[in-house]
Amino acid sequence: MALKLISNEELGVVLFSYNIIVFLIPISGFGLNQGLLRYGALFKEKEEKNSLFLYVLKKGLLASGVLIVLIIISSFFISFKFENTQLYVITLSFIILPGFLFEIIRVQFRLQHNNKSYAYTELTHSITLLVSVFLLSYFFQEIGYTIALLLTPLISSFLFIKKLNIDFTSKIRLSITNFSFWKYGFFASLSNVLTQLLFAVDILLIGHLLEDTEMVTNYRYISLIPFSLLFLPRVFISTDFVAFTEKIYDKKYIFNYIKSYMLFFLITSCFMLLTSYLFAEQILTILEPNFIQFVDTFLILMIGITGIYIIRGLFGNLLSSIGKANVNYYIASISLIINITSNYYLIPKYGIKGAAITTAILMWFSSILSLICFLYLYKNLSIKKS
Repeated sequence: MALKLISNEELGVVLFSYNIIVFLIPISGFGLNQGLLRYGALFKEKEEKNSLFLYVLKKGLLASGVLIVLIIISSFFISFKFENTQLYVITLSFIILPGFLFEIIRVQFRLQHNNKSYAYTELTHSITLLVSVFLLSYFFQEIGYTIALLLTPLISSFLFIKKLNIDFTSKIRLSITNFSFWKYGFFASLSNVLTQLLFAVDILLIGHLLEDTEMVTNYRYISLIPFSLLFLPRVFISTDFVAFTEKIYDKKYIFNYIKSYMLFFLITSCFMLLTSYLFAEQILTILEPNFIQFVDTFLILMIGITGIYIIRGLFGNLLSSIGKANVNYYIASISLIINITSNYYLIPKYGIKGAAITTAILMWFSSILSLICFLYLYKNLSIKKS
């Protein structure tokens, strides 16, 4: 909708700015939402889960405020190539606060095994975003699009926070909220930051190396469908993460889950690739007829996300489940270094196709590496538990 209502050049500046914020969003609250998910799953009593939520809410909002201040201050020391980039970066940085609140509300629903309400949060957020982007972009162009991105998590949070049924006056002290708790959350959030950056760095480097905001917009929307399809493994993991964390020491259960998960997504990936190959031009025409020239870029990205489907989505979360979020961070760090290095060579030579090649290769590289690391660490974990 934004592509139809806003000029490519202006939208490119907003998207460039938004991608700067996107890779920082996972570190909102210094990763306390990640700690809430894993450690909350290990608690047996409802009162303990609720008390942990209140701790994370209070400390996380404060930490998110600090992060926003740091972003605003940093923006004055950066020389942006595109006009109004600093304004959009400062404005969009405020997404971090409602974004963190919305995320911990969703985590709490998962800890309560209330998957129905969790699903409604996703649906409500999507519909709110759709409606607000259409209305505000129609009347206020790129400014309206920016406001829509800000309002969506805020509205969604207010609609669902009361449904958690939490006593906000509870003051139970938890021994688990120690250095290890903060360390786990911090490394998990850093891992997510780097994972987000792996997606965002393509757009940032396209803007930097090609100095063409239209190419930024082109790549953003060509990658829209492949990256949006990553919702499917997230659906499974969002539903099952708490369940397999609770049973993480049950080796038979975990390996049966792995086999069924990988078989399902292998079949899904084959079907998805076949459909993309046969109907690539028709799919891209839905977005913009001019995008047909980028069919190769689209197909390369589709091949890349199958690595996330079959391997990475599962084993990255299993590493977090056994408390090894730092391993995900190291994998993402290695991938990021390779990403930036190769993009500096491939983007000037092949344009946005070069960015797609790098991304697809790294999706498979990081996936296989996470599989190897989990199998090694889980074997040792099982021995220690025994």
